[in-house]
Amino acid sequence: MSQEVALGNVMVDCDDEKKLQKFYGELLGWEMCELYARPAVRSSTGIVFLFIEENDYIPPVWPEKAGSQQKQMHFDFQVENVLEAVKKAETLGAVKASSQFGGDDFVTMFDPAGHPFCLCQK
Repeated sequence: MSQEVALGNVMVDCDDEKKLQKFYGELLGWEMCELYARPAVRSSTGIVFLFIEENDYIPPVWPEKAGSQQKQMHFDFQVENVLEAVKKAETLGAVKASSQFGGDDFVTMFDPAGHPFCLCQK
């Protein structure tokens, strides 16, 4: 039997690593820290997002459009109240996507670096 491999951290490319660290730290209520000489946020259960500034960073387009930078993944965050979470995200610099497909179940947003993420009803 082989040993299970555990997810260690999630590395997020962006144009401003400190700005994105602050955004996710405040949005999620996670500890802002440094790990492997990178700005990071860490949950109380040990989930870590690391942020790395890329000089040639191009934000993804969503919904996807041929010939444009495609999203590779996105986060779905489970929240008690979607509308309250949307308001909080907006005050922190997120933007609500113009195209929405979640009805009352979830709202798609863009973080300050343009990554799509969803705030989903728990």
